[in-house]
Amino acid sequence: MAILRVAAKANPALLLPTILVAAYAGTLDNSSDIVTEIETVERLGPEGNILELKTPYGTSVAGDDVLRHLRSSFPVDGPKVELTDEWVTRSADLSILSFKSLDSPLKELDAHLTLRSHVVGYSLTTADLAVWGALRGNRVALGGLQKASNNITRWYRFIEDSNPWIANAVSNLYAESQRKRAIASASGGSYNIGLQNTENGVVTRFPPEPSGYLHIGHAKAAWLNHYFAHEQANGTLICRFDDTNPTKESQEFQDAIKQDLSLMGIIPDRMSFSSDYFRQMYDLCIQLIKNGKAYADDTEKEAMQDERGKGIASKCRDMSVADTLKYFEEMRSGSDEGLRWCIRAKISVDIPNKAMRDPVIYRCNLEPHHRRGTTWKMYPTYDFCAPVLDSLEGVTHALRTNEYRDRSPQYSWIQDALGLRQVMIWDFARMNFIRTLLSKRKLTKLVDHGLVWGWDDPRMPTVRGIRRRGMTIPALQEFMLKQGPSRNIVNLDWTSFWATNKKYIDPVAPRYTAVFKEDLVTATVEGAGERHTSDVPKHIKNHDLGTKKMILSRNIVLDQADAMTFKLNEEITLMKWGNAFVHDIDSDPTSKKVTSLSLRLNLQGDVKSTDKKITWLAQEPCNLLAVELVDFDYLITKDKIEKDEDFMQFLNPKTEFRTAALADCNVAGLDEGDIVQFERKGYFRLDRAAADGQAAVFFNIPTGKVG
Repeated sequence: MAILRVAAKANPALLLPTILVAAYAGTLDNSSDIVTEIETVERLGPEGNILELKTPYGTSVAGDDVLRHLRSSFPVDGPKVELTDEWVTRSADLSILSFKSLDSPLKELDAHLTLRSHVVGYSLTTADLAVWGALRGNRVALGGLQKASNNITRWYRFIEDSNPWIANAVSNLYAESQRKRAIASASGGSYNIGLQNTENGVVTRFPPEPSGYLHIGHAKAAWLNHYFAHEQANGTLICRFDDTNPTKESQEFQDAIKQDLSLMGIIPDRMSFSSDYFRQMYDLCIQLIKNGKAYADDTEKEAMQDERGKGIASKCRDMSVADTLKYFEEMRSGSDEGLRWCIRAKISVDIPNKAMRDPVIYRCNLEPHHRRGTTWKMYPTYDFCAPVLDSLEGVTHALRTNEYRDRSPQYSWIQDALGLRQVMIWDFARMNFIRTLLSKRKLTKLVDHGLVWGWDDPRMPTVRGIRRRGMTIPALQEFMLKQGPSRNIVNLDWTSFWATNKKYIDPVAPRYTAVFKEDLVTATVEGAGERHTSDVPKHIKNHDLGTKKMILSRNIVLDQADAMTFKLNEEITLMKWGNAFVHDIDSDPTSKKVTSLSLRLNLQGDVKSTDKKITWLAQEPCNLLAVELVDFDYLITKDKIEKDEDFMQFLNPKTEFRTAALADCNVAGLDEGDIVQFERKGYFRLDRAAADGQAAVFFNIPTGKVG
């Protein structure tokens, strides 16, 4: 499978010719599958390319070379390839965003298309796609075409109408920008994917492996399966734990996944386990062996990988059924001899799709299973388990990420070889975020190496991690729904994620006050009178939240950063109190930092007339509660880690920032998990209440402004 990366913020007129040719190659030859990854950036990586293609053989091409490579590698033009070269080259002239510069190329194209339905010959070629794509991506040229009635317009509409797949290819490029413009509601994502064969009902499945906590990518998969089963159809959702690797799995992870699904509002109709079917899968593997469609192999792992990559048949491929069954029983007993062997499906040796090159379907593992103990010593792989159990459990539509697309033929082959009911596959793009690891293996490494506190660390992209950071469940549900089941791979920015959350917490987060301890400034307020307390709303726009205590006193404290901006005789506003004049400023002569202030209250002043609205606290022991405000940065420093890169080389050396502060007396009544706003400092979630002399700990909640 080839991967075409596209910088979506570049000139679309330079992108669409290549995107269309890549899509056209796939329509002509299913083996010419090219996954397009749309990245919302202007350039790709430090080289600054707008297009990059990674071939199935590990090589890469970029820029203009991508289109040349596609045309030479896939049968898109046939014998007319030389005739199309001129127009593919000339399509670049149609990408310029200038009426004046476009005038001559458009006139030449219009004259050329007189009495023609195609740019070259009598059928679709890359000349049509390159020219059409350049025009479609050029807003200047497109605007003129929509108003004109000439040869170009006739040809343009003919190409579009006679090739409906073009519309999908174009929409993929604009999908992310359209999603950002969508209204912030449940209808923000398009779920009209046209699932087929739904007349007899819909049964979907979410098959998590109980070897870690759910991350946000799993959340999307779970939500999509839930949506199509429960929202679009009166169907059935199965949660099947794929517990076929006892080395990694545990009851802890299993219980956590159940709880996380429940928190997200996803309630499966049935809960099952792959381990419930171990005997049936064992019998089906024997059936496969007896039918000559599987064999035992003791080739070393590295050698097997090399042979599969080069299309070389295993020395065991022609092993007899009797010998294969003998070694299969050795595997089942877990003997020393059995541990040397695995079972491989006998599909193909050298088919271009390497996923079909005799994949392993059974392997040994002597670790006790967390549900079955030591009953079994060998286990089916996911590649065998998924198609078998999907069919046996009545799944009608298998929704899974398109990273498994190469395995779809293998999935169907296993069902066909065993005479099982075929299950329809619909693949969707996995959800990727910049500077974020969504590989369970890599996340496990972070946990095991002590680089994070655990799976619920607020820097982790797990459901528990983002909830601990302050994400609300309704916001998570809305964000998932808005993503839709797109097949377009996009690297999302966290800003839109947290901006969605802000909409939910802002109306209900009570407002409190905190000032930083470091270089705290004391101030005397003339005219304040005796210390007294008043009740004020916790949220000026939501009185349902109740009131809080506000202490007024002659002595107050405020932030150094605010005090440093004051000028003598300047009028400022003490929030929730009133205006005051800066009467005197005392500063340290060396550091220039303010040490104390004298303010003169002016309650008749207009709060709208001042530029500086200042948060403050009465300097009373009962009103100054110690708190710790914690902010976080990304765990890695690079937007996207490539497959051949070691993510450990891009770990952010400092991701945790703790600031000591003092908060008003009202925070003493908060419970763990409560979300508040410290005015002018942001939204925070109480992670740990004050206890045993330790300060309360609040985690900063991003709002979408800084990712």
